Amino acid sequence: MQIWTSIGSSKSYQDEEDEEDEEADCLEYIDNTDKIIYLYYQDDKCVGKVKLRKNWNRYAYIEDIAVCKDFRGQGIGSALINISIEWAKHKNLHGLMLETQDNNLIACKFYHNCGFKIGSVDTMLYANFENNFEKAVFWYLRF
Repeated sequence: MQIWTSIGSSKSYQDEEDEEDEEADCLEYIDNTDKIIYLYYQDDKCVGKVKLRKNWNRYAYIEDIAVCKDFRGQGIGSALINISIEWAKHKNLHGLMLETQDNNLIACKFYHNCGFKIGSVDTMLYANFENNFEKAVFWYLRF
């Protein structure tokens, strides 16, 4: 599924999920009223995506958000956050939540600038990885 692999990832660890698993995961979003994927296109090219699901705690959980490196700084990430807010409000949820890593300073600054607040830091989430220098940071945007 070329759309996803072309956007890429800034994670310092390798997801075990391959393209086939990613495609199967995306199929779970079709006709599922508790999940949605938004794609951002520019010049007929998918340059951004956000995957959301309704979470048990009445937040919309951003499972993944990504913008192609060459298209960052153009407001695409903010547009994806805004459409996520709209979806969450339409679902009568109380906000957005997501997880990133403490060493991903660009992402942390982006979420802070979007109005998110840190809800917690998990020092054990990545402990079983070989290079376990990351801490999980959980961000929340309440409305």
